Amino acid sequence: MKNNKKKITLNIFTCLTIAFFTIVVSFSFIACSDGNESVRLDGERHELPSLKEYDISTVVSDSGITRYRLVSPELLVYDKAPEPYSLFPQGVYIERFDQNYNVDADLTADHAKYFEQKALWQLNGNVKIKNLQGEIFETEELFWDQRSERIYTNKFMKIIQKDKTIKGTGFESNQTMTQYTIKRPVGEFLIGF
Repeated sequence: MKNNKKKITLNIFTCLTIAFFTIVVSFSFIACSDGNESVRLDGERHELPSLKEYDISTVVSDSGITRYRLVSPELLVYDKAPEPYSLFPQGVYIERFDQNYNVDADLTADHAKYFEQKALWQLNGNVKIKNLQGEIFETEELFWDQRSERIYTNKFMKIIQKDKTIKGTGFESNQTMTQYTIKRPVGEFLIGF
């Protein structure tokens, strides 16, 4: 009877070992078979994205009505970082729809980062926004604080209106880009006496 117990115990151990080995080998083949990307195993967990998505296109609705569409070639989510964020390293395009689903405002940037806890967007590189009045805003860096509903930058800003172009350094606006201030304007100005 003791020999039978040893045989049964040995057989179960052997089966588990073979099963474990088979699973490890299978995952090795799966992990190495089709991937063109290298897998980074060094580094801290907060330095690695927990999610990587390509060719993103998503809509945001308000009360069942589609209001915004976000498009990006790549999204990386770092939710284990000390300050969690989403990164759009290849740029982002956001458009706003009116009630008839026509695009009435849009935004593009070469690079974007969204800080979840702060509800703050940081847009960099060829940032271009068209507001509801058709004005075009161009800068190299822009912040959009969704909590305070404020858009701002300390960088150079160019505003193209129908009849003139305004330039300056430092900019602050409401989030619809309809009430704004340039802190240090530059250029020629008419002064009436």
